[in-house]
Amino acid sequence: MKTKTGRYSGYIRPFSRLLDLIIINFFTAYFSGVPIFQNFYAFFISSAWLIIAAYLGFYEVYRYTKVISILNCTLKQAIAFTVCCFAFAFFYTQKYSLIEIIKFTSLSVTLILIFKLFIYFFLRRFRILFGGNSRSVVLVGEDKSVDPLKHFFEENPDYGYRLVKVFNLDHHDTIYIKEIFSFIVDHNIDEIYCSMEDLSSKQVEKFISFADNNLKTLKFIPDQKQLLSVNTVFEYYDYIPVISLRNISLDDSVNKIIKRFFDIVFSLVIIIGLLSWLIPVLGIIIRLDSKGPLFFVQKRHGLNNQVFNCFKFRSMKVNDRADIELVSKNDTRITRVGKFIRKTSIDELPQFFNVLLGDMSVVGPRPLMLSVGNLYAVKVNKFLVRHFVKPGITGLAQTKGFRGEVETDKDIINRVRYDIFYIEKWSLLLDLKIIFNTIYITLKGDEKAY
Repeated sequence: MKTKTGRYSGYIRPFSRLLDLIIINFFTAYFSGVPIFQNFYAFFISSAWLIIAAYLGFYEVYRYTKVISILNCTLKQAIAFTVCCFAFAFFYTQKYSLIEIIKFTSLSVTLILIFKLFIYFFLRRFRILFGGNSRSVVLVGEDKSVDPLKHFFEENPDYGYRLVKVFNLDHHDTIYIKEIFSFIVDHNIDEIYCSMEDLSSKQVEKFISFADNNLKTLKFIPDQKQLLSVNTVFEYYDYIPVISLRNISLDDSVNKIIKRFFDIVFSLVIIIGLLSWLIPVLGIIIRLDSKGPLFFVQKRHGLNNQVFNCFKFRSMKVNDRADIELVSKNDTRITRVGKFIRKTSIDELPQFFNVLLGDMSVVGPRPLMLSVGNLYAVKVNKFLVRHFVKPGITGLAQTKGFRGEVETDKDIINRVRYDIFYIEKWSLLLDLKIIFNTIYITLKGDEKAY
Protein backbone atom coordinates (compact mmCIF):
# COMPACT_ATOMS: atom_id res chain seq x y z
CA MET A 1 0.00 0.00 0.00
CA LYS A 2 1.39 3.38 -0.93
CA THR A 3 2.24 5.69 1.94
CA LYS A 4 0.06 8.76 2.37
CA THR A 5 1.75 12.12 2.33
CA GLY A 6 1.70 14.52 5.25
CA ARG A 7 0.20 17.97 5.44
CA TYR A 8 2.95 19.64 3.41
CA SER A 9 4.73 16.62 1.92
CA GLY A 10 2.44 16.67 -1.10
CA TYR A 11 3.94 20.02 -2.16
CA ILE A 12 7.57 18.83 -2.14
CA ARG A 13 7.53 16.89 -5.41
CA PRO A 14 5.62 19.53 -7.44
CA PHE A 15 8.00 22.19 -6.09
CA SER A 16 11.02 20.02 -7.00
CA ARG A 17 9.72 19.47 -10.55
CA LEU A 18 9.06 23.18 -11.03
CA LEU A 19 12.48 24.15 -9.67
CA ASP A 20 14.22 21.60 -11.91
CA LEU A 21 12.42 22.87 -15.02
CA ILE A 22 13.39 26.46 -14.18
CA ILE A 23 17.05 25.40 -13.84
CA ILE A 24 17.00 23.43 -17.10
CA ASN A 25 15.40 26.17 -19.17
CA PHE A 26 17.52 28.89 -17.60
CA PHE A 27 20.80 27.17 -18.46
CA THR A 28 19.56 26.12 -21.88
CA ALA A 29 19.44 29.76 -22.97
CA TYR A 30 23.09 30.31 -22.02
CA PHE A 31 24.81 27.05 -22.92
CA SER A 32 23.08 24.97 -25.56
CA GLY A 33 23.06 27.50 -28.38
CA VAL A 34 19.44 26.62 -29.16
CA PRO A 35 16.83 29.41 -29.09
CA ILE A 36 14.71 28.33 -26.13
CA PHE A 37 11.57 30.23 -27.14
CA GLN A 38 11.65 29.09 -30.77
CA ASN A 39 9.35 26.37 -32.09
CA PHE A 40 8.33 25.01 -28.66
CA TYR A 41 11.91 23.99 -27.77
CA ALA A 42 11.35 24.75 -24.08
CA PHE A 43 8.24 22.57 -24.11
CA PHE A 44 10.03 19.61 -25.72
CA ILE A 45 13.12 19.73 -23.51
CA SER A 46 10.97 20.08 -20.37
CA SER A 47 8.77 17.20 -21.46
CA ALA A 48 11.82 15.04 -22.12
CA TRP A 49 13.11 15.68 -18.60
CA LEU A 50 9.78 14.83 -16.99
CA ILE A 51 9.19 11.71 -19.10
CA ILE A 52 12.66 10.34 -18.29
CA ALA A 53 12.14 11.21 -14.62
CA ALA A 54 8.80 9.40 -14.56
CA TYR A 55 10.32 6.29 -16.16
CA LEU A 56 13.32 6.20 -13.79
CA GLY A 57 11.40 7.26 -10.68
CA PHE A 58 13.65 10.30 -10.25
CA TYR A 59 11.17 12.04 -7.95
CA GLU A 60 10.19 8.92 -6.03
CA VAL A 61 12.32 9.72 -2.99
CA TYR A 62 10.98 8.58 0.36
CA ARG A 63 12.17 9.03 3.93
CA TYR A 64 13.73 5.55 3.82
CA THR A 65 15.44 6.06 0.43
CA LYS A 66 19.25 5.72 0.57
CA VAL A 67 21.54 8.48 -0.74
CA ILE A 68 23.31 5.97 -3.00
CA SER A 69 19.95 5.27 -4.69
CA ILE A 70 19.43 9.00 -5.29
CA LEU A 71 22.91 9.34 -6.82
CA ASN A 72 22.46 6.26 -8.98
CA CYS A 73 19.10 7.46 -10.33
CA THR A 74 20.53 10.94 -10.96
CA LEU A 75 23.38 9.47 -13.01
CA LYS A 76 20.91 7.55 -15.20
CA GLN A 77 18.74 10.66 -15.53
CA ALA A 78 21.75 12.73 -16.60
CA ILE A 79 22.85 10.25 -19.26
CA ALA A 80 19.39 9.85 -20.78
CA PHE A 81 18.71 13.60 -20.69
CA THR A 82 22.04 14.40 -22.36
CA VAL A 83 21.22 12.04 -25.23
CA CYS A 84 17.84 13.77 -25.68
CA CYS A 85 19.51 17.19 -25.66
CA PHE A 86 21.85 16.12 -28.48
CA ALA A 87 18.88 14.89 -30.49
CA PHE A 88 16.88 18.09 -29.96
CA ALA A 89 19.88 20.32 -30.73
CA PHE A 90 20.54 18.49 -33.98
CA PHE A 91 16.90 18.85 -34.98
CA TYR A 92 16.75 22.57 -34.24
CA THR A 93 20.14 23.62 -35.56
CA GLN A 94 23.09 22.04 -37.37
CA LYS A 95 25.55 24.39 -35.65
CA TYR A 96 25.21 23.20 -32.09
CA SER A 97 28.31 22.84 -29.90
CA LEU A 98 28.98 19.42 -28.38
CA ILE A 99 30.99 20.95 -25.54
CA GLU A 100 28.35 23.55 -24.75
CA ILE A 101 25.58 20.95 -24.50
CA ILE A 102 27.69 18.79 -22.19
CA LYS A 103 28.37 21.88 -20.06
CA PHE A 104 24.67 22.66 -20.00
CA THR A 105 23.54 19.17 -18.95
CA SER A 106 26.37 18.71 -16.44
CA LEU A 107 25.76 22.04 -14.72
CA SER A 108 21.97 21.64 -14.77
CA VAL A 109 21.96 18.13 -13.32
CA THR A 110 24.62 19.03 -10.73
CA LEU A 111 22.59 22.00 -9.50
CA ILE A 112 19.41 19.92 -9.48
CA LEU A 113 21.17 17.21 -7.45
CA ILE A 114 22.43 19.81 -4.95
CA PHE A 115 18.90 21.10 -4.36
CA LYS A 116 17.55 17.54 -4.20
CA LEU A 117 20.07 16.49 -1.54
CA PHE A 118 19.52 19.75 0.35
CA ILE A 119 15.78 19.03 0.64
CA TYR A 120 16.51 15.40 1.57
CA PHE A 121 18.92 16.27 4.41
CA PHE A 122 16.91 19.31 5.50
CA LEU A 123 13.87 17.11 6.09
CA ARG A 124 15.95 14.61 8.08
CA ARG A 125 17.29 17.40 10.28
CA PHE A 126 13.85 19.00 10.55
CA ARG A 127 12.38 15.75 11.88
CA ILE A 128 15.02 15.57 14.63
CA LEU A 129 14.87 19.19 15.75
CA PHE A 130 11.15 19.91 15.44
CA GLY A 131 9.51 16.52 15.11
CA GLY A 132 7.85 17.62 11.90
CA ASN A 133 7.20 15.62 8.75
CA SER A 134 6.68 12.56 10.96
CA ARG A 135 4.51 9.46 10.74
CA SER A 136 2.91 7.92 13.82
CA VAL A 137 3.15 4.13 13.74
CA VAL A 138 2.19 1.05 15.76
CA LEU A 139 3.72 -2.42 15.69
CA VAL A 140 1.68 -5.60 15.96
CA GLY A 141 3.37 -8.90 16.74
CA GLU A 142 5.50 -10.90 19.15
CA ASP A 143 8.60 -9.24 20.58
CA LYS A 144 11.05 -11.40 18.62
CA SER A 145 9.35 -10.42 15.36
CA VAL A 146 8.93 -6.67 15.86
CA ASP A 147 11.95 -5.82 18.05
CA PRO A 148 14.36 -5.11 15.11
CA LEU A 149 11.92 -2.61 13.58
CA LYS A 150 11.12 -1.18 17.02
CA HIS A 151 14.82 -0.45 17.62
CA PHE A 152 15.14 1.03 14.13
CA PHE A 153 12.31 3.50 14.78
CA GLU A 154 13.69 4.46 18.19
CA GLU A 155 17.32 4.86 17.07
CA ASN A 156 16.68 6.72 13.80
CA PRO A 157 14.47 9.76 14.51
CA ASP A 158 15.69 11.41 11.29
CA TYR A 159 13.54 8.99 9.30
CA GLY A 160 10.48 10.56 10.89
CA TYR A 161 8.72 7.48 12.29
CA ARG A 162 7.18 8.08 15.72
CA LEU A 163 6.49 4.76 17.42
CA VAL A 164 3.36 5.17 19.55
CA LYS A 165 2.74 1.63 20.80
CA VAL A 166 3.64 -2.02 20.36
CA PHE A 167 0.81 -4.54 20.51
CA ASN A 168 2.02 -7.95 21.64
CA LEU A 169 -0.24 -10.63 20.25
CA ASP A 170 -0.43 -12.80 23.36
CA HIS A 171 -4.17 -12.60 22.89
CA HIS A 172 -5.44 -13.80 19.56
CA ASP A 173 -9.12 -13.22 20.28
CA THR A 174 -11.34 -10.97 18.25
CA ILE A 175 -11.90 -8.53 21.11
CA TYR A 176 -8.19 -7.73 21.38
CA ILE A 177 -7.96 -7.09 17.64
CA LYS A 178 -10.88 -4.66 17.93
CA GLU A 179 -9.07 -2.87 20.77
CA ILE A 180 -6.08 -2.41 18.47
CA PHE A 181 -8.31 -0.98 15.76
CA SER A 182 -9.95 1.42 18.23
CA PHE A 183 -6.58 2.64 19.48
CA ILE A 184 -5.41 3.28 15.91
CA VAL A 185 -8.50 5.34 15.13
CA ASP A 186 -8.57 7.23 18.46
CA HIS A 187 -4.88 8.20 18.24
CA ASN A 188 -4.95 8.95 14.51
CA ILE A 189 -2.16 6.47 13.72
CA ASP A 190 -0.72 6.81 10.20
CA GLU A 191 0.94 3.43 9.61
CA ILE A 192 0.46 -0.12 10.92
CA TYR A 193 3.29 -2.69 10.83
CA CYS A 194 2.20 -6.30 11.39
CA SER A 195 4.32 -9.41 11.77
CA MET A 196 3.03 -11.94 9.25
CA GLU A 197 4.49 -14.77 11.30
CA ASP A 198 2.23 -13.94 14.25
CA LEU A 199 -1.03 -13.42 12.38
CA SER A 200 -3.44 -16.00 11.02
CA SER A 201 -4.85 -15.66 7.51
CA LYS A 202 -8.17 -14.39 8.89
CA GLN A 203 -6.40 -11.80 11.04
CA VAL A 204 -4.40 -10.59 8.04
CA GLU A 205 -7.67 -10.14 6.14
CA LYS A 206 -9.11 -8.16 9.06
CA PHE A 207 -6.13 -5.80 9.15
CA ILE A 208 -6.28 -5.30 5.39
CA SER A 209 -10.00 -4.56 5.51
CA PHE A 210 -9.58 -2.18 8.45
CA ALA A 211 -6.72 -0.29 6.76
CA ASP A 212 -8.60 0.05 3.48
CA ASN A 213 -11.76 1.28 5.19
CA ASN A 214 -9.97 3.76 7.45
CA LEU A 215 -7.36 5.17 5.05
CA LYS A 216 -4.44 3.72 7.03
CA THR A 217 -1.14 2.57 5.56
CA LEU A 218 -0.62 -1.13 6.31
CA LYS A 219 2.73 -2.90 5.97
CA PHE A 220 3.80 -6.43 6.86
CA ILE A 221 7.01 -7.70 8.42
CA PRO A 222 7.89 -11.11 6.92
CA ASP A 223 10.00 -13.70 8.66
CA GLN A 224 12.97 -15.37 6.95
CA LYS A 225 10.81 -18.10 5.42
CA GLN A 226 8.21 -15.67 4.12
CA LEU A 227 10.75 -13.18 2.78
CA LEU A 228 10.84 -13.61 -0.99
CA SER A 229 13.41 -11.04 -1.98
CA VAL A 230 14.17 -7.34 -1.68
CA ASN A 231 13.80 -7.28 -5.45
CA THR A 232 10.77 -9.52 -6.02
CA VAL A 233 8.86 -8.59 -9.18
CA PHE A 234 5.42 -9.46 -10.48
CA GLU A 235 5.09 -10.59 -14.07
CA TYR A 236 1.94 -11.37 -16.05
CA TYR A 237 1.50 -14.24 -18.49
CA ASP A 238 -1.59 -12.94 -20.25
CA TYR A 239 -3.75 -12.22 -17.15
CA ILE A 240 -2.03 -14.73 -14.88
CA PRO A 241 0.16 -13.13 -12.15
CA VAL A 242 3.53 -14.82 -11.63
CA ILE A 243 6.08 -13.89 -8.96
CA SER A 244 9.68 -13.73 -10.13
CA LEU A 245 11.67 -14.52 -6.99
CA ARG A 246 14.75 -12.48 -7.76
CA ASN A 247 15.64 -9.80 -10.28
CA ILE A 248 19.45 -9.70 -10.56
CA SER A 249 20.72 -6.35 -11.82
CA LEU A 250 23.81 -7.86 -13.44
CA ASP A 251 21.70 -10.13 -15.64
CA ASP A 252 21.10 -7.04 -17.75
CA SER A 253 23.57 -7.02 -20.67
CA VAL A 254 24.24 -3.25 -20.40
CA ASN A 255 25.05 -3.57 -16.70
CA LYS A 256 27.36 -6.49 -17.46
CA ILE A 257 29.28 -4.40 -19.99
CA ILE A 258 29.55 -1.44 -17.59
CA LYS A 259 30.80 -3.59 -14.73
CA ARG A 260 33.25 -5.54 -16.91
CA PHE A 261 34.65 -2.34 -18.41
CA PHE A 262 35.12 -0.88 -14.93
CA ASP A 263 36.79 -4.10 -13.72
CA ILE A 264 39.27 -4.12 -16.59
CA VAL A 265 40.22 -0.45 -16.25
CA PHE A 266 40.50 -0.59 -12.45
CA SER A 267 42.52 -3.81 -12.42
CA LEU A 268 44.93 -2.52 -15.11
CA VAL A 269 45.54 0.64 -13.06
CA ILE A 270 46.41 -1.46 -9.97
CA ILE A 271 48.50 -4.01 -11.87
CA ILE A 272 50.52 -1.44 -13.84
CA GLY A 273 50.71 1.26 -11.19
CA LEU A 274 51.23 -0.87 -8.09
CA LEU A 275 51.86 -4.57 -8.64
CA SER A 276 54.46 -4.01 -11.38
CA TRP A 277 56.99 -2.91 -8.73
CA LEU A 278 55.41 -4.43 -5.59
CA ILE A 279 55.66 -8.04 -6.80
CA PRO A 280 59.49 -8.13 -7.08
CA VAL A 281 59.90 -6.26 -3.78
CA LEU A 282 57.54 -8.59 -1.88
CA GLY A 283 59.03 -11.55 -3.68
CA ILE A 284 62.38 -10.90 -2.00
CA ILE A 285 60.89 -10.05 1.43
CA ILE A 286 58.55 -13.07 1.57
CA ARG A 287 61.28 -15.51 0.47
CA LEU A 288 63.70 -14.12 3.07
CA ASP A 289 61.05 -14.49 5.80
CA SER A 290 60.08 -18.11 5.05
CA LYS A 291 60.67 -20.78 2.46
CA GLY A 292 58.07 -21.26 -0.23
CA PRO A 293 56.55 -19.62 -3.31
CA LEU A 294 55.65 -15.94 -3.59
CA PHE A 295 52.03 -16.63 -4.53
CA PHE A 296 49.50 -18.82 -2.75
CA VAL A 297 47.01 -20.34 -5.20
CA GLN A 298 43.77 -21.75 -3.82
CA LYS A 299 40.73 -23.21 -5.56
CA ARG A 300 37.53 -21.37 -4.76
CA HIS A 301 33.94 -21.26 -5.99
CA GLY A 302 33.07 -18.48 -8.43
CA LEU A 303 30.30 -17.59 -10.87
CA ASN A 304 27.65 -20.33 -11.14
CA ASN A 305 29.59 -22.23 -8.44
CA GLN A 306 32.38 -22.99 -10.92
CA VAL A 307 35.86 -23.57 -9.45
CA PHE A 308 38.73 -21.19 -10.26
CA ASN A 309 42.27 -20.56 -9.00
CA CYS A 310 42.36 -17.59 -6.62
CA PHE A 311 45.73 -15.77 -6.30
CA LYS A 312 47.15 -14.28 -3.10
CA PHE A 313 50.55 -13.28 -1.77
CA ARG A 314 51.66 -16.10 0.53
CA SER A 315 51.22 -15.05 4.16
CA MET A 316 51.63 -18.43 5.88
CA LYS A 317 54.25 -21.09 6.16
CA VAL A 318 53.73 -23.88 3.66
CA ASN A 319 51.38 -26.36 5.38
CA ASP A 320 48.91 -29.15 4.60
CA ARG A 321 45.95 -27.44 6.31
CA ALA A 322 45.84 -24.31 4.12
CA ASP A 323 42.98 -25.62 1.95
CA ILE A 324 40.83 -27.08 4.72
CA GLU A 325 41.21 -24.81 7.75
CA LEU A 326 40.37 -21.11 7.93
CA VAL A 327 42.89 -18.74 9.46
CA SER A 328 42.12 -17.81 13.08
CA LYS A 329 43.41 -15.07 15.36
CA ASN A 330 47.01 -15.65 16.47
CA ASP A 331 47.31 -18.52 13.99
CA THR A 332 50.84 -19.96 14.29
CA ARG A 333 50.95 -20.64 10.55
CA ILE A 334 51.11 -16.91 9.74
CA THR A 335 54.62 -15.56 9.12
CA ARG A 336 55.99 -12.24 10.39
CA VAL A 337 55.59 -10.64 6.97
CA GLY A 338 52.25 -12.41 6.63
CA LYS A 339 50.86 -10.61 9.68
CA PHE A 340 51.57 -7.25 8.08
CA ILE A 341 50.29 -8.00 4.58
CA ARG A 342 47.13 -9.61 5.97
CA LYS A 343 46.48 -6.69 8.33
CA THR A 344 46.81 -4.25 5.44
CA SER A 345 45.04 -6.56 2.93
CA ILE A 346 48.09 -6.42 0.66
CA ASP A 347 47.90 -10.22 0.38
CA GLU A 348 44.68 -9.83 -1.65
CA LEU A 349 46.20 -7.61 -4.37
CA PRO A 350 47.16 -10.46 -6.78
CA GLN A 351 43.43 -11.09 -7.19
CA PHE A 352 43.40 -8.17 -9.61
CA PHE A 353 44.91 -10.69 -12.04
CA ASN A 354 41.81 -12.82 -11.40
CA VAL A 355 39.70 -9.76 -12.22
CA LEU A 356 41.58 -9.16 -15.47
CA LEU A 357 41.17 -12.83 -16.42
CA GLY A 358 37.42 -12.60 -15.78
CA ASP A 359 37.23 -15.02 -12.84
CA MET A 360 36.48 -12.27 -10.33
CA SER A 361 35.21 -8.71 -10.09
CA VAL A 362 36.61 -5.82 -8.08
CA VAL A 363 33.44 -5.81 -5.98
CA GLY A 364 31.25 -8.82 -5.25
CA PRO A 365 30.63 -11.57 -2.70
CA ARG A 366 33.93 -12.80 -1.27
CA PRO A 367 34.79 -16.34 -2.48
CA LEU A 368 35.43 -19.02 0.12
CA MET A 369 37.70 -22.03 -0.16
CA LEU A 370 35.99 -25.19 -1.38
CA SER A 371 35.71 -27.06 1.92
CA VAL A 372 34.12 -24.10 3.71
CA GLY A 373 31.88 -23.23 0.75
CA ASN A 374 30.56 -26.78 0.51
CA LEU A 375 29.82 -26.80 4.24
CA TYR A 376 27.85 -23.53 4.23
CA ALA A 377 26.03 -24.41 1.00
CA VAL A 378 24.27 -27.15 2.97
CA LYS A 379 24.10 -25.38 6.33
CA VAL A 380 23.12 -21.79 5.46
CA ASN A 381 19.86 -20.89 3.73
CA LYS A 382 20.27 -19.11 0.34
CA PHE A 383 24.07 -19.39 0.50
CA LEU A 384 24.37 -20.37 -3.17
CA VAL A 385 22.58 -17.19 -4.28
CA ARG A 386 26.00 -15.53 -3.87
CA HIS A 387 27.20 -17.43 -6.94
CA PHE A 388 24.74 -15.77 -9.33
CA VAL A 389 27.48 -13.16 -9.89
CA LYS A 390 31.27 -13.15 -9.97
CA PRO A 391 33.02 -13.08 -6.60
CA GLY A 392 34.85 -9.91 -5.61
CA ILE A 393 38.07 -8.75 -4.02
CA THR A 394 35.91 -6.79 -1.60
CA GLY A 395 32.19 -6.70 -0.96
CA LEU A 396 29.35 -5.02 0.88
CA ALA A 397 29.46 -7.59 3.70
CA GLN A 398 33.15 -6.87 4.29
CA THR A 399 32.48 -3.13 4.70
CA LYS A 400 29.75 -3.94 7.22
CA GLY A 401 32.10 -5.83 9.53
CA PHE A 402 31.63 -9.38 8.25
CA ARG A 403 35.03 -10.31 6.88
CA GLY A 404 37.69 -12.81 7.81
CA GLU A 405 37.06 -15.65 10.23
CA VAL A 406 33.52 -16.95 10.67
CA GLU A 407 33.26 -17.19 14.45
CA THR A 408 29.51 -17.85 14.73
CA ASP A 409 26.64 -18.80 12.43
CA LYS A 410 25.47 -15.18 12.71
CA ASP A 411 28.61 -14.05 10.85
CA ILE A 412 27.95 -16.15 7.76
CA ILE A 413 24.18 -15.51 7.81
CA ASN A 414 24.73 -11.75 7.81
CA ARG A 415 27.40 -12.07 5.16
CA VAL A 416 24.94 -13.90 2.91
CA ARG A 417 22.25 -11.31 3.65
CA TYR A 418 24.48 -8.42 2.57
CA ASP A 419 25.71 -10.35 -0.47
CA ILE A 420 22.15 -10.94 -1.67
CA PHE A 421 21.28 -7.28 -1.15
CA TYR A 422 24.31 -6.31 -3.26
CA ILE A 423 23.39 -8.74 -6.04
CA GLU A 424 19.87 -7.38 -6.30
CA LYS A 425 20.68 -3.69 -5.86
CA TRP A 426 23.94 -3.46 -7.82
CA SER A 427 24.94 -0.14 -9.36
CA LEU A 428 28.26 1.36 -10.38
CA LEU A 429 27.91 3.97 -7.66
CA LEU A 430 27.38 1.23 -5.08
CA ASP A 431 30.63 -0.40 -6.28
CA LEU A 432 32.47 2.91 -5.90
CA LYS A 433 31.03 3.42 -2.42
CA ILE A 434 32.16 -0.06 -1.35
CA ILE A 435 35.66 0.54 -2.76
CA PHE A 436 36.04 3.85 -0.90
CA ASN A 437 34.69 2.29 2.32
CA THR A 438 37.15 -0.59 1.93
CA ILE A 439 40.07 1.81 1.55
CA TYR A 440 38.91 3.79 4.59
CA ILE A 441 38.51 0.67 6.76
CA THR A 442 41.90 -0.65 5.64
CA LEU A 443 43.67 2.63 6.51
CA LYS A 444 41.82 2.89 9.81
CA GLY A 445 42.56 -0.73 10.68
CA ASP A 446 40.08 -3.60 10.86
CA GLU A 447 40.13 -5.75 13.99
CA LYS A 448 39.01 -8.74 11.93
CA ALA A 449 41.98 -8.43 9.56
CA TYR A 450 44.37 -11.14 10.73
